[in-house]
Order: sequence, then structure tokens, then C-alpha cells
Amino acid sequence: MSSATKTIAELSCPAPLPAKDKVLLGHGSGGKLSAELIRDVFLPVLNNPMLARLDDQAIVNINGQRLAITTDSFVVKPLFFPGGDIGSLAVHGTVNDLAMGGATPLYLSAAFIIEEGFPMEQLRRVVDSMHRAATEAGVQVVTGDTKVVERGKGDGLFINTTGIGIAPDGLELSANRARPGDKVLLSGSIGEHGIAILAQREGLEFETTIQSDSAALHTLVAGMLEATHEIRCMRDPTRGGVSSTLNEIAQQSQVGIELEERRILVREQVRGACEMLGLDPLYVANEGKLIAIVADGAAEAVLQSMQRHPLGAEARIIGTVKEANPGLVTMRTAFGTTRIVDMLAGDQLPRIC
Repeated sequence: MSSATKTIAELSCPAPLPAKDKVLLGHGSGGKLSAELIRDVFLPVLNNPMLARLDDQAIVNINGQRLAITTDSFVVKPLFFPGGDIGSLAVHGTVNDLAMGGATPLYLSAAFIIEEGFPMEQLRRVVDSMHRAATEAGVQVVTGDTKVVERGKGDGLFINTTGIGIAPDGLELSANRARPGDKVLLSGSIGEHGIAILAQREGLEFETTIQSDSAALHTLVAGMLEATHEIRCMRDPTRGGVSSTLNEIAQQSQVGIELEERRILVREQVRGACEMLGLDPLYVANEGKLIAIVADGAAEAVLQSMQRHPLGAEARIIGTVKEANPGLVTMRTAFGTTRIVDMLAGDQLPRIC
């Protein structure tokens, strides 16, 4: 090694590599570490054609009936936040995972892991909220489980839910179906949920309260499917935000995705909070938004259908699927430059859902 090369090597500061022998918070981020955990630990052992699709739900055929099934766990901190709580969030998150497969949600299970000493009044609030959210979504909680762990071992309350719904015949939605020329649609503004959680957790005060966007999206999806079945894929950009969701689609479909920054709606309160905290709204979680990859010829009809629904009134076409740069997401910025929108590396906002 030459002296010049040695000097440069000594001055270099390589990016830290995550430990491979322990689970990190970043493994739950929905970003790169989550993808590695699934790829390296779960898929090699549990792999089957349905799991390998890595969609938000699995579609199974039982005696000619297509059923959608999904499961999710909720560890949000704090349990109560502007716009919702862990109970309503559990319903909305599970309903939305079913809806992203085009399914009509029907039934939920709910398992509660409760820490000893948790206030009974707060537990009643959560259960009441879950009931209201389920009633509004038209689903029923039909089975469940309760476990209590020792004081100091459960951080209050965790909830696991499983959802079952009916998927229509002839509809195939998956992250591996995006094709060059398709349009990328986003149902509204981004970042509200993650910033609402962070502000509540850290006691941050803004001029106006930022509310979580937590909502059940299945009726919005139903209207979109009435417009056309030329929808390739739908995802709700929760952990890891819009960036991680689109990177997953680009990688699974081996296409490039080009976004237009000026088309992505970020409310001023959220943008200001992100700038103050050094966060990028593209990586901040949402709980009431969806991304749809739609064939070019059907994109306008789907967009109009979304805009007629209260939860899609601000829907926009934000990008295009490209043949170039397979597996990458890029964005044309407001300044006319292009930058790579990479998948979230770690976990900038843990415990948000």
C-alpha cells in the first residue's frame, strides 16, 4: 500500500456495520434491517410460495373460496396519541393489510399482552376504542387471548391481531407486478402519524396539534377496484414510510421508480417538524394512506375514484415506473436535480405502530 493510499485509509470513517448476533431496534423498522431479518432468518426455514411473495397479507384458496389472512403486532408508545390509540390503530392496521390485497375485511382476533399493574381504566379505554373502530369498519372481533407478564416486563400493553377477509376472484395484487409505464398513486399527505407519535412521546409543542392519519382504507380500495382491476399492487406505507414501501416494490418487480417531489403532499406542520428534527417525510410512517401502482391507461380513472372518497380527496399521481435503474427509487427534486431515495437503513422512529 502506497503512503498516500495508507493516509486516505487511515482518515476514512466507514459506516458502522450492525451486529449480526443480536436483534436491534432497526430490525423492526420496515427498512433494510427488517428485510435482512426476513431474508436471513425466516424465509430460509418457513419458505413457501405464499410467504415468498412478502405481501401485506396471504391469499389462500379454501374449497374454491379465496380468503385473505394477515397478522400484526402493535407496540406503539405512547398508547394514546392525537388521532387515535393502540386499540383503534390495531383495527385500522389489520383492516388495511387485508385491503391492500383487495379483500373485504370480515373478522379479527385480538391478543392482549398486559403488564402487571397496568391501570384497568386505561385497558377499558383501549378496548372501547377497538370496539368503536371495528364497528365503524364493519368487522367483528370474534376471538382473542389475554396474557399478563410481570411488572417491568411488558411496557404497559402490546396487542396482536389477525384479520380474515374475502378476496375477489380474478384479482392479483402483489409487489412483483409493477411494469414500466405504470403510474404511482398516493392517496394523500404523508408523515402525520409518525410525527404525531413523536411529538406526544417527546412532549414537543407546535402551533397546531399534528393528528395521526390512522384510518381504515377498505372502502377507499373498494371504490378503486370498481373503477378498474388494472391495479398492479397496493401498499400502506407504514414503517419505513413511502420510501421503504416503494423500494420493496422496485426490488421485487425489478423496475425503477421515478418520483416527482413537487407532487408529494406534505403538510406545513409536518414539514416544519421534520426540518426541525432532521427527518425526511418520505421515511416517516403513515397509518391512513395507500400507494397504488396502476397501469398507465387506468391511472386517471383510479385517481378520480380516489378523489371522490374522503380518505383519497388529496390523491395524486406522484411518479412513474421505469425500465431503467431496476430495483432503485429516484426522485426529481423541486430544484430539477435527481437523487436516489434509498430504503431506510435503521429505525429513525421506533415504537410507532
